[in-house]
Amino acid sequence: MSQVLITGATGLVGNHLLRMLIPSGKVNYIAAPTRRPLGGIDGVFNPHDPQLTDALAMVKDPIDIAFCCLGTTRREAGSKEAFIHADYTLVVDTALTARKLGAKHFLVVSAMGASESSPFFYNKVKGKMEAALIAQRWERLTIVRPSMLLGDREKHRFSESLFAPLFQLLPGNWKSIEARDVARAMMKEAFSPSREGVTIIPSAKLREIARGEA
Repeated sequence: MSQVLITGATGLVGNHLLRMLIPSGKVNYIAAPTRRPLGGIDGVFNPHDPQLTDALAMVKDPIDIAFCCLGTTRREAGSKEAFIHADYTLVVDTALTARKLGAKHFLVVSAMGASESSPFFYNKVKGKMEAALIAQRWERLTIVRPSMLLGDREKHRFSESLFAPLFQLLPGNWKSIEARDVARAMMKEAFSPSREGVTIIPSAKLREIARGEA
């Protein structure tokens, strides 16, 4: 039985993951710090504060595995600075908190195309986030890079609804992926036999893992 930390539990992937972890029988403690309280979910320690860093600081119990499913868009965040805070700073804060609490395995949602050298702002921030986590020298670090996520969001994303039909027709890593499949793959990886070092899982592989084909 494991003790788990998860951030981003109110988001598309994170909410699926949290609801999979609770009945899994694999964990005996879940800490899910959030900006706003989780509704209708029992058996989870849910410190909440508009400043997620403050909510993270309320987690004191030992942790074995940490998941970070934080993610937004520049449009949703409101500015470049707010996007960097959400998709870089808070991710790194999650990792630092998890390390301090004893976690050995960190799993994070990144994005297809993440690269420090990308000409695209979104992918460049994601690449810098990955590099920061790798520099922390985790015993085990799993980075998942999904393509466009499918699923019901609380907040409608116009670009996703516009391009979703196209991305469902694309091959390989470009093909859109259900958020619940990303969550399912992350959970399988978290409790799979230990592989030390950094593992980067592209979108097509996530789909295979979720469906039990890998």
